[in-house]
Amino acid sequence: MTAHRPDAGTAAASPARIDGTAVRVLVVDDEPRLTEVLCGVLVREGFDARPATDRASAVRAARQFRPDAVLLDVMLPDGDGISVLRDLRAELPLVRVLFLTARDTADDRIAGLRSGRDDYVAKPLSLEEVSTRLHGLLRTSGTDRRDANRGRLTVGDLILDEDAHAVARDGQAIDLSPTEYELLLLLMRHPRRVLSKSVILESVWSRDYGRHAQVVELYISYLRKKVDVGRAPMIHTVRGCGYVLKPAVA
Repeated sequence: MTAHRPDAGTAAASPARIDGTAVRVLVVDDEPRLTEVLCGVLVREGFDARPATDRASAVRAARQFRPDAVLLDVMLPDGDGISVLRDLRAELPLVRVLFLTARDTADDRIAGLRSGRDDYVAKPLSLEEVSTRLHGLLRTSGTDRRDANRGRLTVGDLILDEDAHAVARDGQAIDLSPTEYELLLLLMRHPRRVLSKSVILESVWSRDYGRHAQVVELYISYLRKKVDVGRAPMIHTVRGCGYVLKPAVA
């Protein structure tokens, strides 16, 4: 079993569909212990998660369960993930798919993109990264509605309007660069959750950008100067772990 457990107390806000029911996630991997761990983590985060360990059971579960998203292993005992993805998309054209793969070459990434997968996480898995990327996929698809105001994220007195691409704190507009906006968007999608530098780097910057954690530190400092300057801080450093955004303490 190749997943790394996240730290305690980092669960994201419970996701929900427009009708108020839990977002459905199908977890497909030929390692039963891994599917058990992934499903357990997702259930604790508020998802309705179900496992499948091969192509046949995945396609059958997709028809019965009608998932909103699928975590899909590239290599299965009775077929490869790309062929499974084609079957899933034929049944559920709008389902979001996150590949779980030990392959991380350019050719593999291109093949995955052409097959229609939405994103991927390389093995050995970080459960934190899986959760972060899954939440990101659901936000972009419009499936995860944790705010009654569509496209609006609110943490304390900080508001981010995705439709207007605007940010304000305590009623005062904040002008952000495109990268600063994407970084704040990531933090606001996971309030009170500690995000590591590696997860932030891979979520905000291109995977090909490099493993330069200094760029994360630099843009966190830029963001603090605009969001926190003259106010009670909302962006905090958790030494040795990463960064977290949470409502300011008066």
